[in-house]
Amino acid sequence: MSGTQIEINVLQAVSDIPAKEWDACACPEISDGGRVEDPFTTHRFLSALEASGSVGPGTGWSPRPLTATIDGKIIAVAPLYVKSHSQGEYIFDFSWAHAFENAGGRYYPKLQMAAPFTPATGRRFLTLPGLESAGQAALVQGAIQLAAENQLSSLHITFCTSAEAEAGAQMGLLARTSQQFHWVNDGYEDFDGFLADLSSRKRKTIRRERRIANDFGGRIVELTGDQIMPEHWDAFWQFYQDTGARKWGTPYLTRAFFDSVQETMRGDVLLVLAEIDGRYVAGALNFIGRETLFGRYWGCSEDHPCLHFELCYYRAIDYAIRQKLRCVEAGAQGEHKLARGYLPVTTHSLHWIGDDGFRRAIEQFLEAEHAAVDQENEILTSYGPFKKTGKEEE
Repeated sequence: MSGTQIEINVLQAVSDIPAKEWDACACPEISDGGRVEDPFTTHRFLSALEASGSVGPGTGWSPRPLTATIDGKIIAVAPLYVKSHSQGEYIFDFSWAHAFENAGGRYYPKLQMAAPFTPATGRRFLTLPGLESAGQAALVQGAIQLAAENQLSSLHITFCTSAEAEAGAQMGLLARTSQQFHWVNDGYEDFDGFLADLSSRKRKTIRRERRIANDFGGRIVELTGDQIMPEHWDAFWQFYQDTGARKWGTPYLTRAFFDSVQETMRGDVLLVLAEIDGRYVAGALNFIGRETLFGRYWGCSEDHPCLHFELCYYRAIDYAIRQKLRCVEAGAQGEHKLARGYLPVTTHSLHWIGDDGFRRAIEQFLEAEHAAVDQENEILTSYGPFKKTGKEEE
């Protein structure tokens, strides 16, 4: 690529870019006819957010996707947003904003390179195969230039891959680590095979929780693809509204987003619903990747003991085993997931800070935070539900 001129363009919407050109960079793996690795950086997901009004005017998420081109051909793209707040990111920088503004700075607006409202690890520098190095460098330089020219405080690249975090750090970005809980498939044939790897006490607890959950007085259905009907989204929307109101005050996603998902992404969805006498009373929404099941939202209209664990965690594990998926990512936070076989893993983000003094302070903070995350992951893993090597089972 030496001597080749790469042009960076900032657009107003992902939908301004042809889906075929975006997805050639975002999910080139589908050329073999299989699933996408990451549903959340596909053109259909990001444009559904735009078309539904979940991002855009009035939301604090203003799309500014980047494209890198050579001789008019797109070689790399990135989902980029101008943010006027820090909601819906799951890599929390509220304390950074308060500190900078208390010192007289202006933290917002800032730039966010991310899949909105989605704490799932995936590539953020989306490049054509073979052009990763040149594409990554061009997108980073373009994003930083956009921030600097518009006097924005910072750029945040969240839930990137570990390889991107390493490459970004070599380009001078600040690397940050955080924690999530993931379930990993160790080649299990069925759910009992997974349980066999657990200590006796944890195994009994999970069996008891599943028995209680499935005795809630109704039935649980797992729906995907053309099995999903508009009425299922009507029910799930009620659950999502309730959860969103309690967690965030206002739900991030609009009702129209789920209509768009029904139209363009139902094949990427696993919807798990609990039904009593024709009434849906609880549900969990998952997105399906090539190797990973991504748990996203849960909600209910009635409380039933252990139903949350069954719909969100155990049914996800069941599905992943049946489909021979490698992993279940159950979203942000939640140490309660540990007892259910979801172990702590490190997630990554990258940050550019415009103010030199503030950057040095953030760099010191991140060094201490990184050590704390590593230590906590090690401790929590030791408390996991799996049998301890070399020790007799309880």
